[in-house]
Amino acid sequence: MYQYSFRYFFVMLGIVFTLLSSCTKEELDIYKRPETLEPPIYQTLQNKGNFTTLLGVIDKSGYQRTLSSAGYWTFFAPNDEAFKAYFTTTGLTLASLDSTKARELIQNVLVFNAFDKSRLADYQSPLGWQESRAFRRKTAFYTGFYDETTFDGTKLKAVSLNRPNNNYIVGDNNNKHISYFIDEYFTAVGLSAADYNYFYPTSTYAGFNVMEAKVVNADIFAENGMIHEIDKVLTPQPSIDEFLRTKPQYSVFRNLIEKYAATYALNDAMTTKYSNLTGKGDKVYVKTFNKQASSGKFLTFATNCENFLKNADNDSQLDMWTAFIPTNDVLTQYINTVLLENYTSLDAMPPGIVIDLINAHLFPTTVWPTKFKNSFNALGEEARFDAASNVIEKKVLSNAMLYGTNKVQESNLFSSVYSKAYLDPKYSIMTRILDMDWKNTILNPRVNYTLFMISDEAFKAAGYDYDPSKFVSNVANSEWGYTAPGTTTRTSGTSMLANLQRIVATSVVYTPQNQLNDLSGKGVIDAINGEYIKYENNKVTSTGIKSAPLSIVKSKTASNGKVYYTTGLLNFAPANTNIADPIGKDLSVLGATSDSPYYNFYQYLKNSTIFTAATFAISNVNEGSFYTFFVPDNAAIQAAVNDGVLPGTGTGAVKTPNFNPTSLLDKKKVEDFISYHILNKKSIAPDGKESGAMETLLKDAVGDPVKVTVLNSVGSMQLADATSKKSNVRVDKSNNLSNRAMIHLIDGYLKAN
Repeated sequence: MYQYSFRYFFVMLGIVFTLLSSCTKEELDIYKRPETLEPPIYQTLQNKGNFTTLLGVIDKSGYQRTLSSAGYWTFFAPNDEAFKAYFTTTGLTLASLDSTKARELIQNVLVFNAFDKSRLADYQSPLGWQESRAFRRKTAFYTGFYDETTFDGTKLKAVSLNRPNNNYIVGDNNNKHISYFIDEYFTAVGLSAADYNYFYPTSTYAGFNVMEAKVVNADIFAENGMIHEIDKVLTPQPSIDEFLRTKPQYSVFRNLIEKYAATYALNDAMTTKYSNLTGKGDKVYVKTFNKQASSGKFLTFATNCENFLKNADNDSQLDMWTAFIPTNDVLTQYINTVLLENYTSLDAMPPGIVIDLINAHLFPTTVWPTKFKNSFNALGEEARFDAASNVIEKKVLSNAMLYGTNKVQESNLFSSVYSKAYLDPKYSIMTRILDMDWKNTILNPRVNYTLFMISDEAFKAAGYDYDPSKFVSNVANSEWGYTAPGTTTRTSGTSMLANLQRIVATSVVYTPQNQLNDLSGKGVIDAINGEYIKYENNKVTSTGIKSAPLSIVKSKTASNGKVYYTTGLLNFAPANTNIADPIGKDLSVLGATSDSPYYNFYQYLKNSTIFTAATFAISNVNEGSFYTFFVPDNAAIQAAVNDGVLPGTGTGAVKTPNFNPTSLLDKKKVEDFISYHILNKKSIAPDGKESGAMETLLKDAVGDPVKVTVLNSVGSMQLADATSKKSNVRVDKSNNLSNRAMIHLIDGYLKAN
């Protein structure tokens, strides 16, 4: 076998020699290295004469062959003066520099692919170059395997996550990136020297800087890449995760991440790789941050990932993360006074709250020093720090900009009216409902709201519950239930959830002028779902509790409004039921006795063809819609009878109302009269909010709704009918709450034609 191999080798060698010897000199010259081609990076540095120390570091690092061979690199090369200053500062010498440190220094400034200055500012997108969008490039340096100590003290061998979605890709070394600052980029994104000098106050911004170094000689061409001479030695920067390990002043923030977010996933492939490289048997774990995945809570980004989003292969060229890290003292005080107002410890609260606290300080984009107000975290909040007075440390790290701060990001989650439910375990059901519907609305710090708080006990007293253990797979929302007080039968499902959503929405009121800051007076106001509530003498009521208003127990002020704690909940249904009274029933109560100004109208209604006495139902008045009833008082009804608009008896000027006529024509008169006094799909009050022509339930000959014109002012309301006759709302007898409806008394009647 060996004999055959040697024979084959000599035969091939002979063939090659024959071919070469048959070539002419001119033919061989074609394959010669062009004399005009620049030498490789290593040899170019030798020829320059001012990179002697750098060449020594390259030799120690083992990169001489790489930088002398074919390739495609960008090399930010510190000159001899840069190393002189570096050695003076660190106390190191070229002789004392070991190979590991030398390799770090070289890999940190060695960028994949060759770029001159004009291209460094451009982003290599999947669709081609995008000019003036980039300020970072991937380097040859990466951390690789490292020793980790978990929050509980376990020591293990780990690698950092290399994808932001908690996935790990074997073969991706999670290479670090280096940041540079070029005038083309600064101009394009509206930055200035102030942004650069904020991080590097002792460096001069020259239009082409790499970290704290200045490029003193750009675009030095080499056979295997591009050299940019810099005036400082640059050391590898840590990721956020690595940075926090070495900074005890931020240990409280780090411990929140380590305890409530960090997890370690055994990786067999990396374990095998580590064994092959070192001969050791340690298991290798990937550090991820998905501990609260079951509750849908994740960190905005993985603090150890160097690859940014990786939505496109090179998107880390144009953006990176930002972290604002509060010092231990201010964060501890904030936790104790804000988050723990109603909890004994962080462990006692839902861990998602802690994740939200962390995420308030993590921004999924680059936040430049002059752009705090225009940069937003994943919660949609701007960076609420003063760059001059609140930032005590600033760093451009390998995967983020980091600001150490003397204050906490005051998140809307923990300062708005929403926070009063979110941070109190006694209001967990209300919080769940708000999360479904109104959370983002009432988090808005620029708009004021008033909340009437509903405790879990109040829901329980009304018969409602949330119990995940009672979920049934074939019954949607079966964890939401209702058991009428005094009974044992539980009804569950979507309709019960809808009831709870309605109750909570009725307890959220948009108050841009702080209309409900004082409830000692008297008034009516519409909740965020369009239903009205009333208040008087520090009591508040809704349609279901008209006879038993809630008392105000206490109140609290938030950043965007006020919350009230009451003795119950603003229900749409009366006690011991989950069904609202029909509007017809409320009209029957209002018009129950002959001395009531609603009496005559109700007499016509209850005897009409559109009313069902057994159920109090009114034709064309549907359960889920909004309505406004304008009820003519007794005198107005009498006027309508005298004018022949409503049926009556007698021949004189004053007729007797005929509440139960027998003729079809008279029955139709009553039906049309009532329909014209009901606004369709709209519930309004004399609050000045809505005016104009509005549809009623009455239809004309071609089926179009007949309209009435509403002139609405705060404290008064006037109506104009189709004949332009005007009637006024008697406010003292109006604002009667009903099922998604308001019932008002008016001093005239409306005539459709």
